[in-house]
Amino acid sequence: MTAPGEAAERVRIIDAAYRCLLAANGVPVTVGDVIASAGLPGEAFDRHFASKDALLLAMFRRDGALMTAEMRSWAASAAGPPEALRAVVDGMLRITADDRRRRRALALASGEAVRARGCTEERARAVAEQEALIAEILAAGLADGSLPWADPEPDARSIRAALGRAFEHQLAGTARESASAAAAQLTAFLFRALGVRTANGRPMTNVMGG
Repeated sequence: MTAPGEAAERVRIIDAAYRCLLAANGVPVTVGDVIASAGLPGEAFDRHFASKDALLLAMFRRDGALMTAEMRSWAASAAGPPEALRAVVDGMLRITADDRRRRRALALASGEAVRARGCTEERARAVAEQEALIAEILAAGLADGSLPWADPEPDARSIRAALGRAFEHQLAGTARESASAAAAQLTAFLFRALGVRTANGRPMTNVMGG
């Protein structure tokens, strides 16, 4: 079991790595840079990570696990499948409006971070977990009739891809609308595509023209 002091030391190293990645401006970040920013001796790094790539991979894993856990929490707190889908879309895009979370996401989107060994596989694993959660929501909505046009697995992949693109645009500052507006637009599109009924009981207009 990790001692409290060692756990705090690990967090300091990870926090320092985020700072260094954000400040790097394309210049390679070294282990020495991270340790200096953390204010720790060199041997502290070796107690926790075998290499810089191992540190970056640990950061990707932590970030992905946090995102998936948050998505599950948002969905579990919702009143039904449509509300769960809305909560997932809104919650994920709202992260980009939180300065601390946005800066951390930008650090992990940096060229140096994405080139780390194992990064591609770790990103794919996190996305697959999120797609599985969205598929669960869609399957529940198909079963209870609240998302009658859902095809859970392929639709989950499409929804996660659309959500990922919206997230990236917000992160890069290239979106033409705020995070909340983007979430509302994407949710409205998804509700139409999935057959969510309006307050008067009629299906929303099918985006495919049905």
